[in-house]
Amino acid sequence: MQAEPPRDCPLCPRLAEFRAANGAAFPLWFNAPVPGFGPRDARLLVVGLAPGLRGANRTGRPFTGDFAGKLLYGTLLKFGLARGSYAERADDGLELRDCRIVNAVRCVPPANRPLPAEISACNRFLKDEIAAMTRLRGILALGGVAHQATLRAFGLKASHARFGHGATIELPGGITLVDSFHVSRLNTNTGRLTAAMFESVVGGLLARIGG
Repeated sequence: MQAEPPRDCPLCPRLAEFRAANGAAFPLWFNAPVPGFGPRDARLLVVGLAPGLRGANRTGRPFTGDFAGKLLYGTLLKFGLARGSYAERADDGLELRDCRIVNAVRCVPPANRPLPAEISACNRFLKDEIAAMTRLRGILALGGVAHQATLRAFGLKASHARFGHGATIELPGGITLVDSFHVSRLNTNTGRLTAAMFESVVGGLLARIGG
């Protein structure tokens, strides 16, 4: 079992090349596959898309350093799934409680768009991540890629359940999958996703898993 890829993961040549280019351009950045954040004995797993170039790829922590983290971590703090304060730095002291965060693709992709083959290649790490979380009860998928990657990690086809904001799917092992639009700046700026909408999804999932 290998829930985290090595820093020099070679599985996706395009991503490895992009990673190397970023390492040369920004040598003080993390520039490596971003590991999960939070305790593995958590009951809730949040699955995102991929690290942002100036966010997690820079800081080394999922959803940290760019706009998407503001809504995500603000909501987790509101529901008691985190403690401390989010300051957009990996050393801000923020801790997750009964919650863990990973991305479907661990390396930053060009233009924030991983290719299908890259999503597939990285799925082994998500599968192992889920297997290592023995108390897992619920998964929150942020966006369609995260939704499909989660289904794949459980050995299910994409046709098993379509992505939809607020959609609820029962997975093998008694685990509940709930979808949300991604907490990206684009979605929040256009009103596709509001804080109230996101909080409703998180609250609903916690109610289902007894949070």
